[in-house]
Parts: sequence; C-alpha cells; structure tokens
Amino acid sequence: MQLTGEITSTRPLLVLAVEEEAQYLDTPLPVLLTGMGKVNAASALAAVLGSGTKPSHVVNLGTAGALRPGWTGTHLIGTVIQHDLDSDILFGLTGETYGAPLTLGDHDGPTLATGDSFIDDEAARARLAAHAPLVDMEGYALATAAHRAGVPLRIVKHVSDDAGEEAAKSWRESVAECAHALADWAARNIPAYA
Repeated sequence: MQLTGEITSTRPLLVLAVEEEAQYLDTPLPVLLTGMGKVNAASALAAVLGSGTKPSHVVNLGTAGALRPGWTGTHLIGTVIQHDLDSDILFGLTGETYGAPLTLGDHDGPTLATGDSFIDDEAARARLAAHAPLVDMEGYALATAAHRAGVPLRIVKHVSDDAGEEAAKSWRESVAECAHALADWAARNIPAYA
C-alpha cells in the first residue's frame, strides 16, 4: 500500500492497484496504490478511509480483461460482482447472503466480475462471460470498502487483454497504453484533477 498526497473532504481519492497503471497520472489529487487482489484492495482502502478525513468520493482507475469479443476501450462500471465466492452455497449454509452484486451510482454501465484469479484460459473466460463482459481483481473489494465507509465510488476500467491464453503477455505489453488512457479519462472527467 502506498498513499501519496493529502486526503481532503472536498477532493476525490484516486485508487489503483499498481504503479504501472498509475504511471501517467499528473495530478495534485491523492493517489492510493493498493497492490493486486481483493485482500490488498479492501484492506488498503479500508485503512485509509478509517484513518481520518474521508475524500469526497473514490475513483478506482485500472485495467480489466475482456470476457466477450469486441470489448475494448474505457468503461465506467455500473455493477460489480464476485466471481470466486459461491454465494448460493453460503446462503444454503447460513441463510445469509454474502457477496451480492453491488450497483454503483445511477448510470447504466457494464458489469465487472472481480476475483483473485488472473483470468488467462478459455474455460474460465467462457464461464465468466455468461455473467459479465469485463473482469478484474480489485473492483468488488473496493466497492465493498467504500460502501461500508459511506463514501461514493466510481470504477473506471480500460481493457488491457482478452482474458484468454495470451492475457498475461498482453497485459504487460498494453499496460502503458492503458495507463495513458486512464490518465486521459481522469483529466477529462474529474474536475479537481488538474
């Protein structure tokens, strides 16, 4: 976890998983790098939101794999789900719902599936594509931490790979281009960015 800048109640907090995704951000806004995966994301954001002044809102910028053909570019996410938590079994055991889908804001963006596995095989891609067009490793965890802290959250993902057999190689080759696209989106869409 790495936090740069000062959090104030009048400005958003930008949250990304790794430095590679943040490399072209040029902003006075505070930036939190959480590390990859749900545990790193949730614990880092929860620690920051619970330690004092809360930001006006949180903006998660990051990369995502495309689970369906034709998905490219930058997307403002509408709903997040967990793909590696079996909510149905847990409900059967406890009668409680864990990991229900979370709706973000009032826009109609795509669904993002979050899990701790980097999706790089066709069977997993096909299974997940039935539920969402995009996949990442932090979105749901960040949404949960922000929701519990009462802080609004936007998730913005740029497609880095097709979540298939070449996904890891594609991510490494495209992450700089994705970081440019995310920084450009932030400059155009976050009023306090500059």
